[in-house]
Amino acid sequence: MRDLLLTLLVLGSVPFTFLQPYIGLLVWSWLGYMNPHRLAYGFAYSFPFVFLISVVTILSTFFSKEKFKIPINGVTIVWFAFMVWMSISSVLAFNDAMYEFTRMIKIQMMIFITLLLFQDKNKIKLLVWVIVGSLGFYGVKGGVFTILTGGSYRVWGPPGSFIEGNNELALALIMVLPLMFFLFKEAKNKYLKLFLLFCMLSMSAAILGSYSRGALLAFVMMSFFLWLKSNKKVVSMAIAVFILASAATLLPQKWFDRMNTIENYEEDGSALGRINAWYFAFNLAKDNPFFGGGYGAFSSRLFLDYAPDPDDFHDAHSIYFEVLGEQGFVGLFLFVLLWVLSWRLGTRVLKYAKGKEEWMWAYWLASMCQVSLIGYATGGAFLGLAYFDLPYHIMAILVVVHVVVMKEKEKEEGEKKRR
Repeated sequence: MRDLLLTLLVLGSVPFTFLQPYIGLLVWSWLGYMNPHRLAYGFAYSFPFVFLISVVTILSTFFSKEKFKIPINGVTIVWFAFMVWMSISSVLAFNDAMYEFTRMIKIQMMIFITLLLFQDKNKIKLLVWVIVGSLGFYGVKGGVFTILTGGSYRVWGPPGSFIEGNNELALALIMVLPLMFFLFKEAKNKYLKLFLLFCMLSMSAAILGSYSRGALLAFVMMSFFLWLKSNKKVVSMAIAVFILASAATLLPQKWFDRMNTIENYEEDGSALGRINAWYFAFNLAKDNPFFGGGYGAFSSRLFLDYAPDPDDFHDAHSIYFEVLGEQGFVGLFLFVLLWVLSWRLGTRVLKYAKGKEEWMWAYWLASMCQVSLIGYATGGAFLGLAYFDLPYHIMAILVVVHVVVMKEKEKEEGEKKRR
């Protein structure tokens, strides 16, 4: 039944996508973040729904009569340069990089289409709703599970996805939580507000219930910036105290024992393995400073040559060292520059929209996108999610919000000159 329902929903969206390509991007985001096909048990589990919608969306965009224009600014220029750099590193890769390279290109191409199709306030909000709803499903589900079981078990994501692991799911929820706060700020209906507040509390429980130490640090940092951005700091602080107090009474001792290993990393084999992988990435990049080792560089074969402990093979476990090892020092520079410029782009939106009632939606969305990126920058230091689509989608949202706001600014300045 699930397989049939999912198939009908996806195939039913195809005609609408040909008429309005942005609908295809919304469906693609739903499929990519929620992975509803992984909740099925029959043919739909492995059916290429995402590929199907991607092709339809690209064709619809290409043949559309509407004229689309890619925003040209520092973010999009560096973004394109980073994609070119990753393409070159894949050609020069030490191992077979084609699978990961193809996966990256598919994701980046679809997110790049966001820049074309979502230069509109209402469409942007729709996209945020789809992203929040898709990932929030696992956050609420995992949070309720954590509360009912007293935090005795870890919370996991959908199998076969970027967020299958407990650490990865926790970081995705940390990034989407500020976006849910934006929807909470935008909601007019009090029952919708209460529902979103319940969802945010449940997602907080799921993040803690993931047993992820990196996510705990990212959650604290994200919460601090969320508090800084909030215009009701007393209420925000009260909610934070409530969450911490609830966690202290709900979570079992083994959760606290695991979190305590943050301080005693010398005795933690997992932490030492990550440090070994980080040294490997640095040594590999030192020998290949421009393009690194390419996708798939973190392999047991290359560990023999570059890792301090060749037998302790680990994945990157850090977005920064993942990019350093696979794309070299230049690739890492482009990667970091991308997020710095995205932050500055958000700041421009804040400066223009602050205090203007009609643009408060842009002010809060840009603010929450910045908070999301803080969560990614912090939690990503301990997770290998450098190519995960969500942070790039958040970056794309910042770009299109900036486009919408700047168009209005130019319009206002033009009217002033005519006067």
